[in-house]
Amino acid sequence: MEPDDLVTLATMTAEVGTDGFLVGGSTDLSLEKVDSAVDAIKETTHLPVILFPTHASSVSGRADAIFFMSLLNSESRQFLVGEQIASARWVKQAGLEPLSMAYLVVAPGMAAGRVGQAQPLPRDNPNLVVSHALAGQYLGMKYIYLEAGSGASNPVPSEIVRAVRNEIEALLIVGGGIRTPMAASEAVKAGADIIVTGTLVETSHKLKEEMSTLIKAVHSG
Repeated sequence: MEPDDLVTLATMTAEVGTDGFLVGGSTDLSLEKVDSAVDAIKETTHLPVILFPTHASSVSGRADAIFFMSLLNSESRQFLVGEQIASARWVKQAGLEPLSMAYLVVAPGMAAGRVGQAQPLPRDNPNLVVSHALAGQYLGMKYIYLEAGSGASNPVPSEIVRAVRNEIEALLIVGGGIRTPMAASEAVKAGADIIVTGTLVETSHKLKEEMSTLIKAVHSG
């Protein structure tokens, strides 16, 4: 997305009540593009900008914080701890606030699962997802992210969100495939503390109107 488009998007979503912005994604973004995105958003709003990186090479020092995350169901050491080790000193030098997070990819997983070499957690086995979430919490992670993947046809099932919420104390993030106010509201009612809405941003033809309705659904619970 070009800087001008980001300014428009940031202005629009800020006006309708979003709480913050995640910058990153599953593709290997260049540092230049991430810096440009962060600058565009911060010049437009005073809302927090949090990095959501895939690779250490795209960690921008211009953001406010970074989800310092481990993809716990990845089969690759790179995404379990390798990228984290590679970026740790820069995170400290840049003064980014590290937000420790267990990142759990739930089927279908989409690009997040493919790029992260994950075995997506099944949608019909809440106990397995809970075990992963508890492992993240016991390893000291403050956030648990249940990710169905950007563009997923269906979000993480409410049964899984509820099962995880009932067992953990960490803050619970849910994202992937959330396109409608009903889907967002169901996730919040099931126990999500934070909703990520990238799919709607990518697909909506009436973004301001639809984002406004969705954000109201999130805030009303």
